[in-house]
Amino acid sequence: MWSIAPWWTVANVILAVIQGLLPLAQLYLMKLIVDEVTAGVSAADKSQALSRTFWLIAIAAVVGLVTVLARSAAQLVGEAQGQVVTDHISDLIHAKSIAVDLEYYENSRYYDVLHRAQQEAPYRPTRIVNDLVMVGQSLVSLIAVAGLLIGLHWSLGLIVIAAAVPGAYVKIRYSGVIFSWQRRSTVADRRSWYYHILLTDGSKAKELRLLAIGEILREWFRGLRHRLRRERFRLIGLRSLADGVTGVVASLAVFGTFAFIARQAIRGAISLGSMVMYYQAFQTALTSLQQTLTGLAGLYEDNLFLSYYHEFMALEPTVIDPPRPRPVPRPLRTGVVFEGVSFGYPDSDRVALHDIDLEIKPGEVAALVGQNGSGKTTLVKLLCRLYDPQQGRVTLDGVDLREMSVAELRRSMSVVFQDYSQYYLTARENIWVGDVALDLHDEAIVAAARASGADEVIDSLAHGYDTILGKLFDEGEELSVGEWQKVAVARSFLRDADIMVFDEPTSALDPLAEWNVFERIRERARGRAVLLISHRFSTVRNADRIHIVDQGHIVESGTHTELMRLDGRYARMYEVQARAYGI
Repeated sequence: MWSIAPWWTVANVILAVIQGLLPLAQLYLMKLIVDEVTAGVSAADKSQALSRTFWLIAIAAVVGLVTVLARSAAQLVGEAQGQVVTDHISDLIHAKSIAVDLEYYENSRYYDVLHRAQQEAPYRPTRIVNDLVMVGQSLVSLIAVAGLLIGLHWSLGLIVIAAAVPGAYVKIRYSGVIFSWQRRSTVADRRSWYYHILLTDGSKAKELRLLAIGEILREWFRGLRHRLRRERFRLIGLRSLADGVTGVVASLAVFGTFAFIARQAIRGAISLGSMVMYYQAFQTALTSLQQTLTGLAGLYEDNLFLSYYHEFMALEPTVIDPPRPRPVPRPLRTGVVFEGVSFGYPDSDRVALHDIDLEIKPGEVAALVGQNGSGKTTLVKLLCRLYDPQQGRVTLDGVDLREMSVAELRRSMSVVFQDYSQYYLTARENIWVGDVALDLHDEAIVAAARASGADEVIDSLAHGYDTILGKLFDEGEELSVGEWQKVAVARSFLRDADIMVFDEPTSALDPLAEWNVFERIRERARGRAVLLISHRFSTVRNADRIHIVDQGHIVESGTHTELMRLDGRYARMYEVQARAYGI
């Protein structure tokens, strides 16, 4: 709290102390008023008693006004500090999400951890602020009032503790129970929200209606939420029952103590004003102790749930920079080389790549061809150092990628993945994110759009390059799949990269647009290493070298002519597609 919002913390502490002491002043003023009124009833000259009573009431009114203002200020300060802390925690989660390796995003257990962290982070910090303030304020009141009560009889302190502790125990006990239940329920809760996303996400709307599966998803969502609600309600019901029992104990203690104080007043041991003061003091002490213990129980609960946040923040990347990174070779001289590379994804027994040897020279367009799941995209992930190989190495000009800075290495690459991102930003921003080192209005953005064919699409939009793409925000305009693909290719063209990777970059384009894009790729290949993945042989056949990938192995390599002459797997695949498309 102190490191994130020090001045708000100082303000909170000051207000907590003020609010903690004000009840004692109110109690004492009430005693004086009652005693003055009692004396005035039997006094011969009532004017003096009336005057003193009015002055005491005026002072009490000022204290009441200060109490109201302090409470309002505390709410404002608490809300401000809570928001600052919440936003800061969210920022830390975002930073960690960027820093962790890609493998976490391809592991369901990571999503459980992330889901729990995201679920708790938005409101737990604010609750911590509120609980800390409540504990501090209640402790000040408790210490102040406790001295007053002990002056009447030492046993009153013990009665306060005996009345308040059971309720705090119940809260702590059930905090742990609910925490354990929520952890067990993470998968079911996450699955229910997945159904919610399917039902409400616009990208699923067409298929949802055509397949008529909306009602099935609704039923699945309702079933999961009903189960989770029933389980939680049972736990909350047990806690409420226990709270009720402890509340009865506290009530008996309050009225039993009231009887003792009344007895003391009747016997003449204390005045009527003192009776009112001690009774209210006991109630204040009990409330303060209950709030203190409840705040501590809340902090205990928050600590349990913030373990989700700490669990997430404890994730460490394995793809890291070496102690002394070597510079990334720029420009490339000998190119990219895979030497005996093998790799298998974590938590999977299947080996994705087996002993891969591959070379991509500067100025060369190398193509990868193979069935889905053959290992082509995995090879790209290793080249981008999203993963490190388990055997062998990948080098640039003979330098192992693991000896270079990860950020510097990736700055030297430009990649279009098959599942490229569609950013609901302006058209200009969608391309600019390809190289954020450039000015947002750099002419290179329009040049990249022209090269990919996206320029014609963007010029036809209502606000040109300032048009928001997608329908998520007001005045946004949706693009077709092929048009989005042109924007993604333009994003890739924008970056001055020595290594360019295109994973199915033209799958949604018509033949003419595809030919134009490939010609631009050819032009940009001068001095650069280009890796192209495609199922379209009309594109692949023009590559300088073609590699056939099958079940993690490179089984054939050569030019189109050499592979056709070989009459192997590539030739058969080409002939099948040629017959289908009349090539």
